[in-house]
Amino acid sequence: MTNALVGKHVIITGASRGLGAAIARAMWYQGASLLLVARSTDTLQQLQDDFLRNSQGDQQVHVVVTDLGMPAAVPTIMHRARAVWSRLDVLVNNAAILTPIGQVWENDWDEWQAAIRVNLLAPVELCRACVPWMGEYRQGKIINLSGGGATRPRPRFSAYATAKAGLVRFSETLAHEVRDLNVQVNCVAPGAMNTEMLQAVLRTGPARVGTLEYAQAVKQAETGGVSPQDAAELCVFLSSAASNGLTGTLLSAVWDPWEHLPEYLHDLQDSDIYTLRRIVPSDRGKTWG
Repeated sequence: MTNALVGKHVIITGASRGLGAAIARAMWYQGASLLLVARSTDTLQQLQDDFLRNSQGDQQVHVVVTDLGMPAAVPTIMHRARAVWSRLDVLVNNAAILTPIGQVWENDWDEWQAAIRVNLLAPVELCRACVPWMGEYRQGKIINLSGGGATRPRPRFSAYATAKAGLVRFSETLAHEVRDLNVQVNCVAPGAMNTEMLQAVLRTGPARVGTLEYAQAVKQAETGGVSPQDAAELCVFLSSAASNGLTGTLLSAVWDPWEHLPEYLHDLQDSDIYTLRRIVPSDRGKTWG
């Protein structure tokens, strides 16, 4: 795609580094105007400066420095967005924290609840704030980033996994609620990337993260992992007109043929393909139960 997002206004959380920065770059080079949200003033400012040196037409880039763990974060973001734009086209909920790490009964309870706040409640709150605005213009795209633990157990990362699983099911539910507003909601599973989250696992060590998780992290660090660009390109696709009608899905940036899904909208409509579901015995070839 070329210039697929010209004229679009996009909010991206967790935009200062890693996957968030990759998504921001991909959308900027497709012509979008951006509102970038993160906790780091310096990195956001640097990203803003880089973009403005390579702008197209009347592109804008704005920044909001805030912590999504704080109650005032979402009102601050929305106040800024409405101050600079009359319309919002895309919301990308990317910000997340991995901690606390360890067995749930040993986790600090305040830290556990903080992870739920950042990884689940803040994205839900942003969706609640953005949907009515998008609905005014009967168009909008919401992209929620999934992560390891959304579709399978992830021992010693219970807060992160619980929040991500909840975010996927929330997204599936919201997709149904906003159909009449012409707002599409999808989730992206970016794959195992060598970002700060991987470094956090390596720093924590096998005693707390578990020997299997640690061994996987070491292997990933050695092999390079998945490129954030893969997920960034999927986010561009889901933000563009090319994905119109695609909603309520959890898509893997690495394994799913997402570029071709518009050809199969009829199959996907009211289907459980690319969704969370319960496995029953017959799904595994069993005759009991």
